[in-house]
Amino acid sequence: MNKQEALWGTVLLLSTLVLGGMFLDSPLFFRLLIGLGLGYALSRAALGFAGSVNRAFRAGSTRLMRTLMIMFCLTALTSTAFLYQQDPTRMNLWINPINIGLIVGGLMFGFGMSIASCCASGVLTYFSSNLTRPALTLLFFGMGVFLGFPLQAQQSWIRDSWISTPTYEGHGVFMPDLFAGDPLNGYLGAMLLTLCLAALVSWLALRYERYRRDRGTYIGIASEQEQLSAPSSDLAQHRLFSQETYETLFVKRWSPVTGAAVIAILFTLLMGVTGAGWGASSPFGFWFGRLLIALSLMDPAQVAAFTHRPEQVFTMPFFNHPVNVQNIGIMLGAMIALLLAGRFWSGLSRLRLSGREALLLMVAGLSMGLGTRLANGCNVGALFTPIANFSLSGWIFLVVMVLGGILGNQLQHKLQNA
Repeated sequence: MNKQEALWGTVLLLSTLVLGGMFLDSPLFFRLLIGLGLGYALSRAALGFAGSVNRAFRAGSTRLMRTLMIMFCLTALTSTAFLYQQDPTRMNLWINPINIGLIVGGLMFGFGMSIASCCASGVLTYFSSNLTRPALTLLFFGMGVFLGFPLQAQQSWIRDSWISTPTYEGHGVFMPDLFAGDPLNGYLGAMLLTLCLAALVSWLALRYERYRRDRGTYIGIASEQEQLSAPSSDLAQHRLFSQETYETLFVKRWSPVTGAAVIAILFTLLMGVTGAGWGASSPFGFWFGRLLIALSLMDPAQVAAFTHRPEQVFTMPFFNHPVNVQNIGIMLGAMIALLLAGRFWSGLSRLRLSGREALLLMVAGLSMGLGTRLANGCNVGALFTPIANFSLSGWIFLVVMVLGGILGNQLQHKLQNA
């Protein structure tokens, strides 16, 4: 245990809670707590959407991809408690359109995600172990979102769906509509279809991993090996105030399934309290607009006219926007997790970047940012939340995101060996 880092982690946690409680109203403070929890869980369990593709391509491990399938199923199941016997049109569900924007945007997002080794939520947790790479990625991610706002607002190939079901006519496929005659008003069939799709993805992932093992190209992931090899701890064997107890509670990595379960619970709480799912990327475009205003490159009216977004989102007090608070909470939660575990300073990567690395991160950030506007969301807004809300679009995004991730990894591999 690193006592100095543990102390700083405790101070940061208490300061965040105290200041948040003093200056944020109840709904915003709730968003802060959810963000802290998400950031902590993502870091403690070494989870990340980008890693699901990168680990498979670079090391042959599909453990994370299979864990995400468990998380999707758990979240869809728990979300049903808020959807069953309710009018879904009165809820803020993310039933995204299925169109060329979803396909192109998913490819672009997966491409950029693989190069940057992070996604919208991942870039927030990345700040806890690096500074230069996530800062550069976030800047160009925000630029991409900002430039994509007018397209998202005006283009029918992004807004209108090729196929839809009655509940969201013209907007997308709400899977319970496909099973309207079942005993649970469609939710039984939708849940079974979700389980089948997740099982198919897991089976394909296992087949791929076996293929890599048979060919001798399986490398494995250090954090996964640490999770698998760590001995189980029985808190009853140790004194309450002991190093062993502390290491069990704050240092030992969670298993991926534990992390997935915690995130599923947090998502369910978020949806139950706010009526909306998890989103992260739109505020990056708002932050970029704020930067343009602060640098006097554009005034608020010009920014609002360009983006087709309300002027208020670019001028309101920063911590009055709920997703801003939640995103900052994710950053702080990841940092607290590493500090309490004694991994913060040892995990900080070098600050300097080569010209090639910087250029690749710029391209990756722009590709991800613009991709989120074409696909109407990122890995949480176009993948996780839609799947939890029984939108077929989430599964389509998963396929094209993986394909984009493969392309990005292939390009990076060629450049590294050039």
